[in-house]
Amino acid sequence: MPDSVVLAGLAPHPPIIIPEIGRGEENAASSTIRAMDALGKAFSQVQPDTLVIITPHGPVFSDALSMAGLPELEGDFGQFGAGMVGARLKNDLELANAVIRHSRDAGLHVVLLDKRQLSWYGIKPRLDHGVLVPVHFILKHGLDAPVAIINIGMLPYLDLYRFGKTVAQAASSLGRRIAVLASGDLSHRLKPDAPAGYNEQGKVFDELLMEKLRSFSVEDILSMPGQLIADAGECGLRPIAVMLGCLDEVVAEPEILSYEGPWGVGYGVALFRPVGKGKSRIPDIIRHKQDKMAKKRRGESFPVSLARKAVEHYVRTGKPLVAEGDIPEEFTGKAGVFVSIYKEGNLRGCIGTTEPSTGSIAEEIIQNAVSAATRDPRFSPVETDELDMLEYSVDILSAPEPVDSVAELEPKKYGVICVKGGRKGLLLPDLPGIDTAAEQVSIAKRKAGIDPYDSNVRLHRFTVERFR
Repeated sequence: MPDSVVLAGLAPHPPIIIPEIGRGEENAASSTIRAMDALGKAFSQVQPDTLVIITPHGPVFSDALSMAGLPELEGDFGQFGAGMVGARLKNDLELANAVIRHSRDAGLHVVLLDKRQLSWYGIKPRLDHGVLVPVHFILKHGLDAPVAIINIGMLPYLDLYRFGKTVAQAASSLGRRIAVLASGDLSHRLKPDAPAGYNEQGKVFDELLMEKLRSFSVEDILSMPGQLIADAGECGLRPIAVMLGCLDEVVAEPEILSYEGPWGVGYGVALFRPVGKGKSRIPDIIRHKQDKMAKKRRGESFPVSLARKAVEHYVRTGKPLVAEGDIPEEFTGKAGVFVSIYKEGNLRGCIGTTEPSTGSIAEEIIQNAVSAATRDPRFSPVETDELDMLEYSVDILSAPEPVDSVAELEPKKYGVICVKGGRKGLLLPDLPGIDTAAEQVSIAKRKAGIDPYDSNVRLHRFTVERFR
């Protein structure tokens, strides 16, 4: 068991809590500021050889993580009106290269963003606020140690956890004592005026996550419901997964320092102190995730079950599923259908029809489920090893009806279709972050390639029956 981790923590990163940026407004988050000072002091007191920071706001790859690869790293808060505040840090390249070697052995892809790679991807080598905000509170207490900066990737949470374990193993192989910090905010949807709009599930997510961090229930954290994650609109869960992986085989003592959401975004501050050795949690995490998904499968509605079976059958055989057997009567009629596929809270595909194109709703579900899995141009086709992680949502549409103006729309109740010539854009109702009809129409226009300011469009509205 790697014994290299001397401390781990969770910190938010709102730039407004920096006095030069907040200019007095930061006082609304006084609990967070006090907790960040306590966290900074704790990290400084353990005097690690290297400070490892996991940020969600650096370069993000869909199939890999990345690490900073320049000898020196710098950045400031210029984009927030405080260019005089920033940091210049020494990068522990030896540790970064060791992490990449260990990750490769574990079958994980990690990109070292050195000068060549930065140029190749067109990335500016600047520290982001996910690093700068917590570093500000750590450096003020006197810590003078190099850093290793990890940028999250859109990998499964278990892979992020496994990567965290390789970080600890790499540090152990070099004899490094590391302190690991997950930089991440929680739900961005706690209030109507929050940055991502309001969703009542934001508070549910934050309360559940903070409860599980307090009890250090790693298996539950890595198995949180995908829909809840999506509804929350968070940026902290992936950094947390990596941080927890660094503590695999470690008995940790958690301490929640604060939680609040003064501006509609949840800020949690916590410390996790290693106090002993234990066994790897990975087998239990896998079993826990499988049990939760099996329970979810048992409770599926007919449309969701049919969509899932259609995708699984096609991906495994290359042939479409035939709609047969006992089909409930309400699915033998005709209607437009949208099928959305999610992977751990992130959209994995969505395709639909505004009007029926097959002989029944059941056939429409099968057709559009396969299209969502294999023909959504935004995503690569679903592969066999993903099937057990996927969740489905099925929307059955009413017949669209024309409306004369935006005033007749209501984004929580109605979806909208914008039509101009041969162009047609659709947006489903009750989507997180879409609070006004004007926003709804603007997005639908952009999806159709119509100028958002063009008022010469035909509008239709529709309702949906949603199955999850």
